[in-house]
Amino acid sequence: MTPKEILRILEGVRKQVLSPDQAAEKLRHLPHRDLGFARVDTHRQLRCGFPEVIFCQGKTTAQIRDIARVLLSHNGNLLATRADRKAWLAIRKLDRRAEWHERARCITVRQEVMEPRPGEILVVTAGTGDIPVAEEALVTASIMGHKVEGLYDVGIAGIHRILRETERLAKASVVIVCAGMEGALPGVVAALIRRPVIAVPTSIGYGASFGGVAPLLTMLNSCAAGIGVVNIDNGFGAGYLASLIAQGASGAT
Repeated sequence: MTPKEILRILEGVRKQVLSPDQAAEKLRHLPHRDLGFARVDTHRQLRCGFPEVIFCQGKTTAQIRDIARVLLSHNGNLLATRADRKAWLAIRKLDRRAEWHERARCITVRQEVMEPRPGEILVVTAGTGDIPVAEEALVTASIMGHKVEGLYDVGIAGIHRILRETERLAKASVVIVCAGMEGALPGVVAALIRRPVIAVPTSIGYGASFGGVAPLLTMLNSCAAGIGVVNIDNGFGAGYLASLIAQGASGAT
């Protein structure tokens, strides 16, 4: 519920369109809606600039649908991550504009046209296996209003591939780099450009990569400056952080 909606409710009471009891019932859900199994944060967009995001993993399809119904009634756009096709079909029954991003495992609903936010974000992967995590980052930054592009399969095993893209890397406001195996690519990218680099370790790799722990440690120990690291396979977190950095760099709110 936005400040405009609250004022609309109060105006309804003044004009006697709403009774005080009806107004109290509408305001009762400030600042969250208790569904019993979840307390949906309906004011996160007001506080943070973007609505609560549904993390679908571990939730039933019915729970995802019910949370989505509340969020769609209070906010403009919706993002659900770690989703499956069943969740998409359930949300699509609520709003036909629901889009299924299969590679990213994300669902988006665009109920309102956002003003394009400043800053271009580039999402880079070391290998093809890292693309699902990169796509989650790309979808996240895109639904938040940014221009986002992908640059895939430019890992250090063929170092010439990323060296040929230096100009493209330098044009971006923020660069997200997803890598598994030994996770060295973010350090290489950060050494080439004067831009913030968000490193995303992925769980892609053979046994000694320990499900993403090895690239995580490489990224945390990188000697290249200007790198921030998010959790293993956390494309959503990288996309969200990239949006905040891009907005902050331009002075946007």
